[in-house]
Amino acid sequence: MHESGVYGMISGIGKKEERTHKMEVETMKLSRLLERLEYEVVQGSAETEVETLINDSRKAAPGAVFVCISGAVSDGHAYAKEVAEKGAAALIVEKEVEVPEGITVIKVKNTRYALALTSAAYFGYPAEKLKVIGITGTKGKTTTTYMIRSILESVGHKVGLIGTIEAIIGEKHIPAANTTPESFTIQKYFAEMVEEGCDSVVMEVSSQGLMLDRTAGIPFEIGIFTNLGHDHIGPNEHKDFEDYKRCKGLLFQQCKLGIANGDDPYFKDVFQNATCKVETFGFNEGSDLRATDTHLVSKPGYLGVAYHVSGQMDFDVEIDIPGTFSVYNSLTAIAVCHHFQVPAEVIQKALKVAKVKGRIEMIKVSDDFTLMIDYAHNAMSLESLLTTLKEYHPKRLVCLFGCGGNRSKDRRYEMGEVSGRLADLTIITSDNPRFEEPQDIINDIKIGIGKTDGKYVEICDRKEAIKYAIEHGQPGDVIVLAGKGHEDYQEIKGVKHPMDERVLIAEVLKELHGE
Repeated sequence: MHESGVYGMISGIGKKEERTHKMEVETMKLSRLLERLEYEVVQGSAETEVETLINDSRKAAPGAVFVCISGAVSDGHAYAKEVAEKGAAALIVEKEVEVPEGITVIKVKNTRYALALTSAAYFGYPAEKLKVIGITGTKGKTTTTYMIRSILESVGHKVGLIGTIEAIIGEKHIPAANTTPESFTIQKYFAEMVEEGCDSVVMEVSSQGLMLDRTAGIPFEIGIFTNLGHDHIGPNEHKDFEDYKRCKGLLFQQCKLGIANGDDPYFKDVFQNATCKVETFGFNEGSDLRATDTHLVSKPGYLGVAYHVSGQMDFDVEIDIPGTFSVYNSLTAIAVCHHFQVPAEVIQKALKVAKVKGRIEMIKVSDDFTLMIDYAHNAMSLESLLTTLKEYHPKRLVCLFGCGGNRSKDRRYEMGEVSGRLADLTIITSDNPRFEEPQDIINDIKIGIGKTDGKYVEICDRKEAIKYAIEHGQPGDVIVLAGKGHEDYQEIKGVKHPMDERVLIAEVLKELHGE
């Protein structure tokens, strides 16, 4: 079995009170890993000496504790005997297993929850040595995490980051496989952050991560709710919208302070079982942090937004990222930094230069029109993006996108309909087809566009589609390449092929200029 997120055995310490990521093989009693869990000793002893904690059967070795996870693809319990034969010291299970008498078996109610808490113990509870800021919501998480990190670092904090794009630990950048990694990986990162001298960490917390207990046991200093839209509902995700809302709300049962977008229609639903202190931000008069006097800023090759913030703090803000959602993202960052006593002038300066790869990332290609790359990959984020850009009254709004394969077809219909309704021209192309035929996905998108009067062209090859967009750009156009954002690959038939839109744009420009 291989559970995503845990790619190797990490040996730590046992005798020292703090476990780090260093490859030192020392033993500790199993009971210490279990000290915050309710459990039953099925056989053997909780005082068994152990060395490593794993949930990948391929890494089993003498001294290992193997946590049997029931995954979407395979069930760790099926590998119990194999792990025992490799000399593992103990198993943590939630189902009955048949293994030799010489191995300790610990039964718990939920092994995912157990993995989170034993991982925290294994690394010496590193989150307790950090101020952990968790951000959840359908969109805005990534931009907000970078904004917060940028501002806090500008006043001397050393801030780790865990998110959709990467994890940042000191000078080290680790590409992300999941928005919220497996619990063991999170705790390993926390331990490395402590070792690097970080005093805080800002992390994206997905509903999947909450649902699968990847963040269980983390003492969040601040939890943030950005917004909620109908996304991540379908096979291997959430069964329905109610479940999605419920999972988002779990964050606010394990943080000291919850900071919420009070304008969001689902705010009260998400916070109905919250146990934390709650503050709000938004445009509404009742918000603790309020944006007023919002106005768009437009110059050749530049789109931005400015506003006044009042309430907990009082100053003018200008951001080099267009749109209302940029106001919300920056308000979130201000609300957090207020609790770190960051001065207003520092926040102002940091927000002015805040940029995130693949989030309304403007790429200079012409003096006549604006080209940008954005990660908008669902109907809600695409609608928000295109609505925002229309407010700047471009001559034409051109939207280039595709949809991922092996995901809900509803996303394709909805995104097609949104682009057909809001863009003056849609260029339908390929995204990550995965195991589907790209043309089949394009045909589904066309069903959505067919519900509108929107004009479209279809060009399956993404580079050729980008070339078409640039070649046919007109003065005053705003062209959006949507869906890929920060991604630097295209996934086809289970293989990730290198593909960075910035590279494709550079290649196209060379071709068009005859270089």
